[in-house]
Amino acid sequence: MGSVTLFFTSLGLSMDACAVSISNGMCFDNIHRKQIISTAAAFGFFQAFMPILGYLIGSTFSELVTVIDHWIALILLSFIGGQMIFQGIRKNSEVSSDSCKNLTPKTLLLQAIATSIDALAVGIGFAVMKVNIFNAALYIGIITFINSIVGSHLGRRFGQMFKQKAEIIGGIILITIGIKIFIEHTM
Repeated sequence: MGSVTLFFTSLGLSMDACAVSISNGMCFDNIHRKQIISTAAAFGFFQAFMPILGYLIGSTFSELVTVIDHWIALILLSFIGGQMIFQGIRKNSEVSSDSCKNLTPKTLLLQAIATSIDALAVGIGFAVMKVNIFNAALYIGIITFINSIVGSHLGRRFGQMFKQKAEIIGGIILITIGIKIFIEHTM
């Protein structure tokens, strides 16, 4: 696989993580330098790890993975997005809210797994194509890390503009990503 093809594959795989980073930046109060780095690291790690896992699974189980991967992504992202919408509606209906909403490690882990499931299927494809998986995984992880940092900063900026509606918008974005993954994998 050429470096240009690998770059665009990495860029494509990183877009869901970037969109979720934008959503996190908009919705969570604890998105600052340390949280941005840990978010980018989590997304980068899982985007790099999943192709390796997919490669190891190989083409033997490729049909099983492609049958359920889109369901897992849809369920996880819809669940997280639904919670954000519910919290946003509840927060907007309250007169005042003293509690700030923080991105928890559990939520970040679920997001990182959900956005990297398609990378698992790519890893299976890499096994068939005999791609150097460690170079590919490193490339994917770095591109995702960078895009997640950019996304978090964009989200912080947009979050300031939309303030009270940011959590609802972020939840809608997550559910939309889950639906997009589901549709792409079922067609």
